Amino acid sequence: MAAFRSLEPDEVDWRLLAELQADGRLSYNELSRRVHLSSPAVAERVRRLEEAGIITGYTATVDPVRAGQPLLAFIQLRCSLGSCLLNTTSAEDYPEVVEIHKLSGEHCTMLKARAASLAHLEGLIERIGTRGEIRTHIVLSTQYDGRAVQPVLGERTVTRSPGWG
Repeated sequence: MAAFRSLEPDEVDWRLLAELQADGRLSYNELSRRVHLSSPAVAERVRRLEEAGIITGYTATVDPVRAGQPLLAFIQLRCSLGSCLLNTTSAEDYPEVVEIHKLSGEHCTMLKARAASLAHLEGLIERIGTRGEIRTHIVLSTQYDGRAVQPVLGERTVTRSPGWG
């Protein structure tokens, strides 16, 4: 694993990140025009953001519905003792799973899965169900998908509840 240098993005870096998150194929010339820097300065900043691990790659965005995977589900899993999905399987075992999140709380894992049909999803749920207790949520619609990472504009205040000390 590469060692990353520490870097706190400044306002210009955040403008570059916003542009690259919207279109990762932009040339340095186009980026320089949009953020009002020279192409060499943009290239250097992008290189530093990559070296710091802030930019981790460039990908194509694929429409899963048009690619034949219209169903999206979130599956909460409470693994049985000794059969943790994360420790006993690999990504190749579950190609429908596009994200795995290790959780605190009642369930240990949250899976995001795509399927071509209800029968396909049912088969996936049956396979995952052998690992432990599951709770499945089929997505009806999505309002925000792949929202860009943005700078934090300050701390959020927490409203204290007087009855909960």
